[in-house]
Amino acid sequence: MIKIGIIGLGRLGVQHFEKLMESPYFKVIGCYDIEPEKLQKIEEDFTVQCFHDVDELIQQCDAVDILTPADSHFFYAEKAIKYGKHVFLDKPISNNIDDAKKLVELVREAGIKFQIGHIERFNPAYLSLKSQQMHPMFIEAHRLIPFDAKRTSDSVILDMMIHDIDIVLSIVKANIKHINASGVAVLSDTIDVANARIEFDNGCVANLTASRTAPQKMRKISFFQKENHTTLDFLHREAEILHLSEKALHNSVAMQQNTCTKFLNTSTVVLDEYDALKEELNSFAECLIFNREPIISALDGLKSLEVACEILRKINKLNGLNTGIQTAQELKFA
Repeated sequence: MIKIGIIGLGRLGVQHFEKLMESPYFKVIGCYDIEPEKLQKIEEDFTVQCFHDVDELIQQCDAVDILTPADSHFFYAEKAIKYGKHVFLDKPISNNIDDAKKLVELVREAGIKFQIGHIERFNPAYLSLKSQQMHPMFIEAHRLIPFDAKRTSDSVILDMMIHDIDIVLSIVKANIKHINASGVAVLSDTIDVANARIEFDNGCVANLTASRTAPQKMRKISFFQKENHTTLDFLHREAEILHLSEKALHNSVAMQQNTCTKFLNTSTVVLDEYDALKEELNSFAECLIFNREPIISALDGLKSLEVACEILRKINKLNGLNTGIQTAQELKFA
């Protein structure tokens, strides 16, 4: 079994702890958090050692699972890598591009496995795309939640939109040509609502909206391409496919095109119950056991962060704020 330590016992950290305790691949060596009361609760409820020295925990493990706030990701990840440990790091890879670039280089030099926690890549709705040829020319995404004061330390771009940025970059195999963005702080001191338009040099355009002031939750993304429109509902694990075909099905609509008739077929696939977090952690275990490369690497995390930071820079510039992050020229986006 892989000896693993958990760093960070917030809401997500506790969820990871529970899954890792059930896993046949991992043995939880211990936990670390800067808040003693969180460690005390784990010690009271489970027979797992809690560490007050993170270095001591890391040294006793084969791998670490880092679930701390984004501004501390580099500190803990760098420490683990320098000890030669494998790392699972929750998204985003960092809130700072320079630190993310350093992590990419440290991972390369150390030769360890380093996986970023973009859990939507393990959502069955996303996995349903494997059976399709994806060449989208327009993408529309909406990721909305009601306001939660506990989720305001990062902007909505780094907290939420980065999921859809990662998905788009995994599907569109082209370079980014231009980014436009707008957003506002509504109920917190950071951006709560944002929209970004990402243009690729192959002509594809992605329009992404994220909000944490919505009346209800929504996590949908639609892909439009020649004779096909696919919508993924991450929240309800559904995929709706509209496909133009020469073959009619029971619910087809006839479409006259020049000298031939084609049929618009609609199908909704309700996907099976699937524990995305469990499968995400299993994929990390398989990387270590079978010496495979992670599905979402440090470099993938860096690419998503670069786009997210450019979106945030454009929004802050529009609002007359000083970003304190790299310029568009440095990020190579127009």
